[in-house]
Amino acid sequence: MAKNYEQLAKDIIKNVGGEDNVASLVHCATRLRFKLKDRDKADKKAIEQLHGVITVVESAGQFQVVIGNHVADVYKTIGQVTGVSLEGAVSDDEVPKGKGLNLLIETISAIFTPMLGAFSGAGLIKAFLILATTLKWMDTKSGTYTILYSAADAIFTFLPIVLSITAAKRFKTNQFVAFCVGAALVHPNMTAAFSSKTALTFLGIPVVLVSYTSSVIPAVIAVWVLSKVEKFFAKIVPEILNRFLVPALCIVTVIPATFLVIGPVTDFLGKLLASGYTSVLAINPIIAGGVIALIWPVVVLFGMHWGFVPIVLNNFAVYGRDTLFTITGPNNFCQAGACLGVFLKTKDKDLKAIAGSAAVPAFLTGITEPAIYGVNLKYKRPFIIACVFSGIAGAITAGAGAGASTFVGTSALTLPAYIGQGFTGFLIACVIAYVGSAVTTYLFGFNDSMIIKK
Repeated sequence: MAKNYEQLAKDIIKNVGGEDNVASLVHCATRLRFKLKDRDKADKKAIEQLHGVITVVESAGQFQVVIGNHVADVYKTIGQVTGVSLEGAVSDDEVPKGKGLNLLIETISAIFTPMLGAFSGAGLIKAFLILATTLKWMDTKSGTYTILYSAADAIFTFLPIVLSITAAKRFKTNQFVAFCVGAALVHPNMTAAFSSKTALTFLGIPVVLVSYTSSVIPAVIAVWVLSKVEKFFAKIVPEILNRFLVPALCIVTVIPATFLVIGPVTDFLGKLLASGYTSVLAINPIIAGGVIALIWPVVVLFGMHWGFVPIVLNNFAVYGRDTLFTITGPNNFCQAGACLGVFLKTKDKDLKAIAGSAAVPAFLTGITEPAIYGVNLKYKRPFIIACVFSGIAGAITAGAGAGASTFVGTSALTLPAYIGQGFTGFLIACVIAYVGSAVTTYLFGFNDSMIIKK
C-alpha cells in the first residue's frame, strides 16, 4: 500500500517559506530541487528534522531536500496538496539569477534532470539485453530483441528531440517550435543524406553534413538561439499575425542556421571536449582515474554530479561508450559497503534499521544519497573510508580501460552494461570497493560510542 506523504509535502513547503517563495521545483533520483525567491525565508533545520527527510543540501543556487527513493511520490503529492507548480514555469523576474559556474550547473540541471529517469530505465533494459545476448539467451535477429532494443534505444537515438523540449522549458521558448528544431536534426532525409554523403546546399551555401543522432550540444545551443530569435520576431511582427508568423519565421531561420553554422561548430566543440577528456585520462589513466574517483563522493555530496551528464552523453555520441561515469561508478559500491559495515557493527536498533534500508538500495540500484547522508557522512569515518576506496577502485577501472556502452547508474543490477573492454578489471574494482569499504568500516570506521543520543 502506498504511503501518504500529504503532511510531509505540506511541512516541506511551509518550511521553505511557503508556496509564494517557490520560484521553481523539479526532482532528480533522490532530491527535491527548489529554487527559492528568498533563501532567508527557508528553515533548513526544521526541514532536516521532518520524518521522511534525510538532509538538506544547498548547491548551485538550489535548495535541495534529500528524500531518497520516494522523492517522486513526495514531489507528486506537493503538486496535489499545495499550489506549487510542478512545471517550474515562472516569469524571468521571479527566478533568482545565478552567475558563472552556478548558472552553468543550474542550466545543465534544468535541461537534463527531467529526462534522467527515462534514461536510466532505458539503460537498465539495454544492460539486460547485453547480458541476454552475451549468454545466448536471446538472438539479436529475433523480433523480441528488435522491439526491446528499439524501446531502449529510442531516447538515445532521438536525444536531440528530448533535449530540445527540456531546453525550451529552461530558455522559455515555444516547446513545439523547439521540437521542430530537434526533430529536423534527426529527420530521415538528413540522416540519409549524411549516410550517403550527399552534397547539400542551402541557397547556394554548402552544408557540412554531420550525424546528429544521439548528439547533445547542437540541440541545446540551437534552442538557446531560438529563444533569442523568437523574442526578436515577437517584437516586430504585428500582434494579429504573431501566433503563426513568429513560429514560421523562427523555423525558417533557426533550422537552416543550425545546419549551416550551429550544428557543425558545436559538433566540433563536442568532439574537442571528448578528445580533451580522453587526452587527460591518457596521460596517466591510473592516477587520473584515482584522483577523479577520490573526489567524486564530494561532488555527489553537493549534488553537482549531474552537471557532468553532458560530458558523458557526449562521450557516447562521439565514441559509443563512456569511461567517466564508469571510473566513478564503483563509488556507489563504496557507499553501500561502508553503510553495510555500520549495519553489521552497530547494536543500536534504530541505526541498524536506517543503515540496512540505505545499504540495500545503494547496492542494488546505485541510489546512494540515503547511505551518504543518513549514515556515512553522519559518522564521518565511513564516508572517508568510502572516498579512499572510491579512489582505489577508480584507479583500477581507469587502468583497465573499462567503459559503459549505455547510460546507467552503477549498481549490481546494471553490471552487464559494462561488458566489453576492461570488464574484468571493473568487476574487481567493484568488489574491492564494496568489500573493502564494508570490512574497513566494520573494523576501524565505526563504533556505537559515535552515536549521539537525543
